[in-house]
Amino acid sequence: MTVSSPLELTPYDEAVTAFDPVLGLEVHVELGTATKMFCGCDTTFGAPPNSQVCPTCLGLPGSLPVLNAVAVESTIKVGLALGCDIASWCRFARKNYFYPDMPKNFQTSQYDEPICTDGHLDVEVGTDDGPRSFRVEIERVHMEEDTGKSLHVGGATGRIHGADYSLVDYNRAGIPLIEVVTKPVEGTGALAPQVARAYVTALRELMRTLGVSDVRMEQGSLRCDVNLSLRRSPTDPLGTRSETKNVNSLRSVERAVRHEVSRQAALLAAGGRVVQETRHWHEDTGTTTSGRSKEQAEDYRYFPEPDLVPVAPDPAWVEELRAGLPVSPSVRRGELQEAWGASDQEMQALLNAGALDLVESTVAAGAPADAARKWWMGELARHANEGQADLAALPITPAQVARVVALVESGAVNDKLARQVIEGVLAGEGEPDEVVTGRGLAVVSDDAALLAAVEEALAADPDVAEKIRGGKVAAAGAVVGAVMKATRGQADAGRVRELVLERCGQA
Repeated sequence: MTVSSPLELTPYDEAVTAFDPVLGLEVHVELGTATKMFCGCDTTFGAPPNSQVCPTCLGLPGSLPVLNAVAVESTIKVGLALGCDIASWCRFARKNYFYPDMPKNFQTSQYDEPICTDGHLDVEVGTDDGPRSFRVEIERVHMEEDTGKSLHVGGATGRIHGADYSLVDYNRAGIPLIEVVTKPVEGTGALAPQVARAYVTALRELMRTLGVSDVRMEQGSLRCDVNLSLRRSPTDPLGTRSETKNVNSLRSVERAVRHEVSRQAALLAAGGRVVQETRHWHEDTGTTTSGRSKEQAEDYRYFPEPDLVPVAPDPAWVEELRAGLPVSPSVRRGELQEAWGASDQEMQALLNAGALDLVESTVAAGAPADAARKWWMGELARHANEGQADLAALPITPAQVARVVALVESGAVNDKLARQVIEGVLAGEGEPDEVVTGRGLAVVSDDAALLAAVEEALAADPDVAEKIRGGKVAAAGAVVGAVMKATRGQADAGRVRELVLERCGQA
């Protein structure tokens, strides 16, 4: 039977005790080429709607595609880095379906003859017993073009249902896209959400290392479709899967897996069955809702693209690309760990938080590694958690964080004031120095001003002053605290202590 009434979700721990989750991840990556996949249109993000289009990417009659050679090269690099076999001959196909953001009413993609097959990516997940490794098998990496973007105006959800009208921006239509498709990921058990996140994190890191994409999830240049199915036992056949579409943050990948495990477990426990369908992810509620029944491949009526010749990479060229690959992310992490003097636990924490690249860029901008880690994993992580966002999505750059660190090290601000500087940058108040000036956050280090505050604090608490004069210098802390409060935390605490001891004859 099918259960249609709302069900209370099964607690996650109970769900993974009763069922074995199986993952499947489809990651779409926009390649960082200067022009689109089959035409010469610009690919710059954020241009005015429909300003980067031409007859080819609009699908106008008589226009013909020309394949982007850099996109092919980038895809082969990805395949090689994932240990894939590179096809000596492959071709494009037409994936036919009607949708407003597909101006041709088909997508030029690859179907049964992808360019890269049979690879893998190893990931690590932290557990109470130490790191645990998982090998994620890659089924294929294929080339295709991205679609346009629909904007549904009006209504409460931003989706077509309930909208007053819809608009379509075709700037994204035709941007080079690769899809990395895993084989079923089994054996993860209760760690399924963490494995999914670790895999997307590692894949994003790999793409950035290769230099083939900026992989900015908040801009949609990396998007993940999360497939999830449950079965009673690891020895049972695979269950019916759901596909949660276009999940666009690392945190949401983990949350989407966790939600689907609990949702499907509740459905099966109630005697219902899981329907193979696409589902929408709702960031605000951390839930999924039904989209449409999932088509089978034959429903797309794939057939070979008649306007493009097959792709036959020269084996010698492929070997040149293999020889030119940069060091792997795991080797790079080892080099960074040694350079930074970080422990295994600290590096794992950076990976889990998606902060490794941010810290590296902050160090490259001039900050010491320990200070860069401190601010990204402390104050900035707090802001990210409060806003339920990934660190990389925060509106602050590594260069700006490095400047905050420099302000602290120079004594221009202290840690407390630096937190206010960060708040100002996140609020859009400008660069760190502009926030310091605009909010009046500079540390007060002028002796005349500090001495006046010290005198006032000593006069307000004569008993403490007498203790200090009697040799109990630890009591100076109370006076320093009073001065810091009076100056809204902007006094140089070290200099205040020196002045207190001087005034009390203990210098």
